[in-house]
Amino acid sequence: MTSREVLERDPIGTVASITFTGCDLLAATASRARTPARPAARGKARAKPVAARRDVTATGRRREVVVGGRRVKVIDVHAHCVIPEAQALLGLKTDVTRGPGIDQVGPRRIGEMDAQGIDMEAISINPAWYRAERDVATQVIKIQNERLAQFCATYPDRFVAFASVALQFPDLAVQQLVEGVKKLGLRGAAVGASVAGDEFSDPKFHPFWAKAEELGVLIFIHPQSTPDLARRLKGNGWLANTIGNPLDTTIALSHLIFEGTLDRFPGLKICSAHGGGYLPSYAPRSDNSLRVAPDMDTGVKLKKKPTEYLRTMYYDTLVFTSEALRHLAAEVGTSQLVVGTDHPIPWQDKSVDHILKAPGFSNAERRAMLGETAARLLGVKL
Repeated sequence: MTSREVLERDPIGTVASITFTGCDLLAATASRARTPARPAARGKARAKPVAARRDVTATGRRREVVVGGRRVKVIDVHAHCVIPEAQALLGLKTDVTRGPGIDQVGPRRIGEMDAQGIDMEAISINPAWYRAERDVATQVIKIQNERLAQFCATYPDRFVAFASVALQFPDLAVQQLVEGVKKLGLRGAAVGASVAGDEFSDPKFHPFWAKAEELGVLIFIHPQSTPDLARRLKGNGWLANTIGNPLDTTIALSHLIFEGTLDRFPGLKICSAHGGGYLPSYAPRSDNSLRVAPDMDTGVKLKKKPTEYLRTMYYDTLVFTSEALRHLAAEVGTSQLVVGTDHPIPWQDKSVDHILKAPGFSNAERRAMLGETAARLLGVKL
């Protein structure tokens, strides 16, 4: 049995009513049993589903979202998981302190998705392997991508996934992207915002961008703080994340624009976490920088104004307030926005309501942000 949420609007686009019917809170109980996963293969030989893990048995009604009389399939492009086996190869311990259940893709996670009104997650793994040696990185990526494919095969209506890639070895990353997409059925790749200090605009990464453009798949950029500022970001406020993450994305996107990478690969599909960091908030400054300081022009001739490139990329809606969402949409276009929750890290468990309740958007725009745009980018059937 499901619960339904209905959003109706008047002709000028203001919210007329939001009705909630029977949206129960989920109940969950934990256990520790695990079922080992087997290697996956997709494409002609589909990945074998893994037996559902029994870490948590979840009960509760699934929240359904309806906008303007139409059921919306809500797709979250920003959801994390980790594979403890792969982390162990990197000498890392699985820490669930800030993301309870981050090591689980099964009943617990699905129960939490149901409570929030998320129909499908595009799961990804934040890169912790960019400084690993080639053989270690190869093993880590193989384990992760095969396990991601198994999760998707086990719950095909609830999950798709982004491949992991070892970008510090661009030739290997190309191979991993191709295998992930063509063999394992993954829908693109998740990357950081730089690679062990190297910017994505570095020509050595061109083969990777070229292959992503050729395959037509989405590249999801998730920042890894700004290590060069580690000393200044110490202290109260978790500034390495609070400021460091959005800044990391801002720098990455700015280099992709100003170094001409987006001109070189105009068909590239990029989606950035956290609303694209700070760039959309102060984008017009980029249009004026070389006018004020022509001596800083290195000779790269852009085909458009810097701000125009913002409307060729995609962004999640994890910006917290209605005003921030309005401004982001004004700068990049509503058509470029997709739901991002950061699940299971509890930044925002009301991502659906964030879009439903923000004033000024039409029904069509809300449906696009909630799922239609993400479905097109990820190849998900609605």
